Amino acid sequence: MKFILFFSIFYIAPHLFAGLSGHVRVGSKVFTESYVLAEIISQVLERQGLTVERRFGLGATGIAFESLKNNEIDILPEYTGTIAQAILKKEISTVSEINKELAPYDLTISKSLGFNNTYVFGFLKKSKLYGKITKMTELKNYPDLKYSVDHEFSRRKDGLKALERHYNYEFKHVSELDHNLAYQVLEEGQVDIINLYSTDAKIKKIGIELIEDDLSFFPNYDAVAFASKKWIKKNQLAWQKLIEIQGAIDEKAMVELNAMVELDKLSFAQAARRFLNSYYKENRMLKKKKKFDLIKLTQEHLFLVFISLIASICVALPLGILGSLHSVLGQGILTISGLLQTIPSLALLCFLIPFFGIGTPPALIALFLYGLLPIVRNTYVGLTQIESGLKESARSLGLSRWQQLRFVELPLAMPSILAGIKTSAIINVGTATLASFIGAGGYGTPIVTGLALNETSIMLYGALPAAGLAVILHCLFEFIDRWVLPKGLRI
Repeated sequence: MKFILFFSIFYIAPHLFAGLSGHVRVGSKVFTESYVLAEIISQVLERQGLTVERRFGLGATGIAFESLKNNEIDILPEYTGTIAQAILKKEISTVSEINKELAPYDLTISKSLGFNNTYVFGFLKKSKLYGKITKMTELKNYPDLKYSVDHEFSRRKDGLKALERHYNYEFKHVSELDHNLAYQVLEEGQVDIINLYSTDAKIKKIGIELIEDDLSFFPNYDAVAFASKKWIKKNQLAWQKLIEIQGAIDEKAMVELNAMVELDKLSFAQAARRFLNSYYKENRMLKKKKKFDLIKLTQEHLFLVFISLIASICVALPLGILGSLHSVLGQGILTISGLLQTIPSLALLCFLIPFFGIGTPPALIALFLYGLLPIVRNTYVGLTQIESGLKESARSLGLSRWQQLRFVELPLAMPSILAGIKTSAIINVGTATLASFIGAGGYGTPIVTGLALNETSIMLYGALPAAGLAVILHCLFEFIDRWVLPKGLRI
């Protein structure tokens, strides 16, 4: 009980004070430019004295929009074309038209931050296509070309299928790859053409020839600040300062900012700070911050793992005991627990978002559900495999059914039960890294950032501590086995 009380006070209490006056939650999606723009927004607001909670790397457009609509974040960078096509599903383009459609959601967008980041297609200048293809209408002359598009583009309304209808041409050989991996397979010659963003830093670095959208399929994707009206009403001055940077970031500046991160290996915060220092003509250097606070990440990860584990134990242990008393019921409990384990982690997290929003609650629920099976199964197996002679001896001593369970069966099954709890804890350490996709923090935050940048060193900043935590938990449970169990019951 002291252990549970400690974790409740140390980890839960800070979450109760989110949303206080002067507090803003800034989100981003999972690609470099979104991180950089979100960091610029965050630093502008911090200069106005607000406390900024960064909920970066929220995943695809749908997740980011739902988090804003459900008041899980207050503001994020987005694009007019994405809002119109993928969210509102309307053929509109102006800020006033979009804001009119957003009114029922109590959301609004700013005017353009200064650049249009539209989709484009391109190929390596050193490839055989250079000099042969300059326009999208010419692609039909080369039916055997291999393409790569990102997952979101292949499914959105203004994506691949609509492009094929617009140009009356079917892209026959298409692979779906993460945006950052597409450059790698292009350079390796595994594909001929990829879709990309017009402000990508790697266009110039690796020498990509852009193909003209000669039938004007792609709408403008002007970068804007996408915000909650409720937050704006409480922070009018901060919003006014934020929209002062409207028009300040042109396409050249955005390409340079992306290059600072992807090519020069600056952090998002450093790139944003350089831009703002130049924009505000400040000469003094701001104090540098660490890319990631390891103590904070550890605190978030431990919170996710241990609170979900405690909840799993409280539910799974009684279920395992109940299942051991009734064989048919036991098989049903094991089957349901097993089915929960087969649901892909990201799919379960996304399914829970409409009910519990983003952040910690859906992550804890998902981890709780994944933690059930090992404990239920080991409790069930440990109790059902006790020799019948030992149970008969307990009954002959006049022990009640409860006394048999408490003083004989549970102690004998304890090695198996503890093994199940250990398995559940270690699985949760790994699964909890996915929670950062929905803004729950933990060691997954640098892993997701590293994936966005295709930077192994950043991913290791989260992966190595997660692996270390799994080893520590394994050793901890080995110690518990030796401390709690009598010598004769140790496995």
